[in-house]
Amino acid sequence: MSDSKSQKSFKELVNTLSEIDSRFLSEEWSITSSHDRALGYRYVMHVLQSALLSHFEGDPEWPEWQRIVSPTRKFTGDNSDAIYYETPIRGDRSYRITGNISGAVYTSFTIEANAEDGKYATNNAGVFNDQDLEIDEDGNYELILGGPEVEKNWMPLPTNAGRITTRHYFEWPVPCAAEPSLHIPLTIEPLDNPTPIPPWSDETVEQAISRAVNHLKGKTLQSPKPGHTATPSWVGKEPNMFPMPEMPGDLAFAAVDAAYSMGRFYLEPGKALMMTGRWPECKFGNVCVWNRFGQTLDYRHRNVSLNRSNTVLESDGTFRICVSSVKPSEPNWLDTEGLAYGSIFWRFFLPSGDLYPINTELVDL
Repeated sequence: MSDSKSQKSFKELVNTLSEIDSRFLSEEWSITSSHDRALGYRYVMHVLQSALLSHFEGDPEWPEWQRIVSPTRKFTGDNSDAIYYETPIRGDRSYRITGNISGAVYTSFTIEANAEDGKYATNNAGVFNDQDLEIDEDGNYELILGGPEVEKNWMPLPTNAGRITTRHYFEWPVPCAAEPSLHIPLTIEPLDNPTPIPPWSDETVEQAISRAVNHLKGKTLQSPKPGHTATPSWVGKEPNMFPMPEMPGDLAFAAVDAAYSMGRFYLEPGKALMMTGRWPECKFGNVCVWNRFGQTLDYRHRNVSLNRSNTVLESDGTFRICVSSVKPSEPNWLDTEGLAYGSIFWRFFLPSGDLYPINTELVDL
């Protein structure tokens, strides 16, 4: 008996995982140590979890919100002080979103272009944040996506709209992403007459597996190889240095209304990185430590991120933040979990004043 369509697609999934093992988790992507390879397997399992949760049964005709990242599912530069949701959509459809701010200091909706069928988005194609959103006194709102323009709370959909990402940012003394009781009411419903959901068949299972495969490939085998692709100007070129924060433009999965600065840290034994600067005026500001795969470190049990609410300031309003593997005498500490290298990412949402440089110095522990 010849393979069915779903069996062929399943074999493609198995072969993709094998290729990820032999290529992505190898020297081809600069993986040279057993520890990095182990972290890589964990990363791949997190991406696979996302592929099954958000893409396998995702349907733009009948969208449903799925939480993108969590304490046990991390990728694409997650954030300990934020909750993100996503769902597939179509540019030729219209939808109604209802929700509640739930105390977030920043809320937004971003359209991801050409992200259909689990594919990695090519760019973002529009954002609607809470500055533009009419919200009632209880924090409730309604937003219309696509269709004829309405007077308020309306966001057009480009023809290449493939997914929508929501951002809900909190400046709590503890990471909101680790708080199981945090609930953000959020619904989405189609306003057109969507086609009935078809019963599962060989064809629909094939399509579902293919979406999962596309998601896996987009975050592994189709991702840039280290040193082979130009990076944005807000990404540091030298270790332990940070460029001036900048807006990212229409970069896929970025927020167009935030200023970013990212740098790689490299710490020899007995060394720490001291970062000094000043928080700008903005709706939200924080800094996170990532491993080499763009995953936050363990924010449930370690101090791996800081925001404006839990940063101790100097008398002149500036900060000093120590990045190291052991706890220093400094009040502001980012724990590297013993990693010698990784990334540090700064976010400043809706900055309204000057942005300030992030200065660094290597010091002895």
